[in-house]
Amino acid sequence: MTAISRCFETLKRNQECALIPFITAGDPDLETTAKALQILDRSGADIIELGVPYSDPLADGPVIQAAATRALERGTTLDRVLEMLQATTPSLKAPIILFTYYNPILHRGIEKFLQQIKAAGVAGLVVPDLPLEEAGGLLQPASELGIDLTLLVAPTSSAQRIEAIARASQGFIYLVSVTGVTGMRSQMESRVSDLLTQIRSVTDKPIGVGFGISDIEQARQVQEWGADAAIVGSAIVKRLADGTPEEGLSAIAQFCQNLKTAIKTAS
Repeated sequence: MTAISRCFETLKRNQECALIPFITAGDPDLETTAKALQILDRSGADIIELGVPYSDPLADGPVIQAAATRALERGTTLDRVLEMLQATTPSLKAPIILFTYYNPILHRGIEKFLQQIKAAGVAGLVVPDLPLEEAGGLLQPASELGIDLTLLVAPTSSAQRIEAIARASQGFIYLVSVTGVTGMRSQMESRVSDLLTQIRSVTDKPIGVGFGISDIEQARQVQEWGADAAIVGSAIVKRLADGTPEEGLSAIAQFCQNLKTAIKTAS
């Protein structure tokens, strides 16, 4: 059983919903990123998603795009991110999921990339521009190394496609709550509830909801609809970027604690 599967099993026994915060590596710098991972780990995060900055982030909204641009301008590279992770992950309880686009994986070579992220302590992988039809070349070697490749279900996915993605996805299924890019929304779309029911009818794998959860009420809403995880990105990235690094770290610690309390205690 992988680290991510073990995490979900423990939470299921305790009847808890997982909190998965997202941050962008290198914004404002990798030293702060390392501190942020440790703070999120202590503040209620069950799993942490770390975005590798990329020059053409098609799935990301303005907040995360801006964070990636700042990180790239300050010299953040995949090698430096992995070096930081190798030094940081041994002190973390929460498994790390790396969020990256497919081109950097192909450029490095699938086997080399997977071996390097495994050595850095990465437990899972999300590749938003990798369609199901082309995922086989990454799914099998990742599985052999104990790395979960989690696939995304879109609101527009057909029933047949949802079932195929559910069969292939590792660790959990990532339900995109909106049609479009990541970012904060004023409210959750009610069709997420129906999509959760539809996915649940074809799989017993955990389901995480992301893209659009920006506050405590929305996190609690997806938990009450039956999600196994609430994935919160832009709202955390924005808090970390506001003010000094110390102010940002303090803000995400408090926000993470509040989110976890909300989804842990919701009926």
